[in-house]
Amino acid sequence: MRTFFLSGIGDISLQDWQSLWSSDYPFTRYEFLHALEVSGSVCEATGWQPMHLVVEHNDCPVAVVPLYQKTHSYGEYVFDWAWADAYQRAGLDYYPKLINAVPFTPATGPRIAFASELGDAQKVETVKLIVDTLKQVLGDTDGSGFHCLFPEAGLRDLLARESLIERQGCQFHWFNNGYRDFDDFLSRFNSRKRKSLKRERQKVKEQDLHLQMRGATEVSADEWEMFYALYHRTYFKRSGRQGYLNNAFFKQVVETMPEQILLASAHHQSLDKEMLAAALYFRDSTTLYGRYWGTQLDVDGLHFETCYYQGIEYAIAEGLARFDPGAQGEHKIQRGFTPVKTCSYHWVAHPAFRDAVVHFCDEEKNHTDAYCQDGRNYLPFREGEKIFPDNALLEYQNEA
Repeated sequence: MRTFFLSGIGDISLQDWQSLWSSDYPFTRYEFLHALEVSGSVCEATGWQPMHLVVEHNDCPVAVVPLYQKTHSYGEYVFDWAWADAYQRAGLDYYPKLINAVPFTPATGPRIAFASELGDAQKVETVKLIVDTLKQVLGDTDGSGFHCLFPEAGLRDLLARESLIERQGCQFHWFNNGYRDFDDFLSRFNSRKRKSLKRERQKVKEQDLHLQMRGATEVSADEWEMFYALYHRTYFKRSGRQGYLNNAFFKQVVETMPEQILLASAHHQSLDKEMLAAALYFRDSTTLYGRYWGTQLDVDGLHFETCYYQGIEYAIAEGLARFDPGAQGEHKIQRGFTPVKTCSYHWVAHPAFRDAVVHFCDEEKNHTDAYCQDGRNYLPFREGEKIFPDNALLEYQNEA
């Protein structure tokens, strides 16, 4: 086997890349990563230089790794600013570093694709080759380390074999326990929390707003332009700067992978149904992913309705197992989203800092364990109600 790097995903064919992924997870699709690059959302100028890694055997790709050289830590959602600051105070450079992740997308999923003919032993050998290759590149470029963010359960054991440092985080996900509809979901709440959520939804209805969830092809070009304007406006208002993604990115993914894109939008009945708020979703065969949102209205409960309740209703109707609404947000707990642990894996080149990161992650793990467990005590479900369904994904079964 041999390894080589791509300066962009356009250096490999769609067929060669896509044939190696065993699921329909949307964010490692060729079309998604290509849109990030050709739109300029991901490039050297934005601090995300693509250098995807390919493993070949007999001139055929047998593994690929979405990989970026980073000159900052924005857009990752596994926060290592304290590590970078410690490097700087020691007179060392933390950047560049290598990131195996999907830019701006803190959604657990596959991070290395393997050819279907590779057995377990060959996958172990392949991951070792990948890790050794990355260590060599970091030595050649004076990089501080590499980081695999939000890998799915199947990859974790392979990374742990290479003595990478595990770091844990916490997100809030919704699980489908075979609910018939939204009212059936609410029936599992205790009385006080059920009434509170109903009041929240009623406030939105009282504003004469019509909400709908539509597939990408059902949304007009003008409405997609309005969605981007809402997203940009809201991001700028919240952070004081424009969003990571530009209009060209959204236009391209809507054109190239519309079957995995949805838009929940709010319209005022008396204003020719002008779009007043919207949230963008992606989906695969098991999971709904809430991603970006924007609004021109300050209506109590509209964010929760557009970004959470519309998603839950859709997931129930489609029989999806899980709804991942994005990073952070303790307010999701009282709306039925369960605290679950996420993982990332890290290799730090400097031996002394590697030891410090191990200590940091060990201490943080204890805090994360306690935080997730305590958060489950505030879930709105009646006593004895199951948090995880019997068919929950493996990584979340292990959490239960």
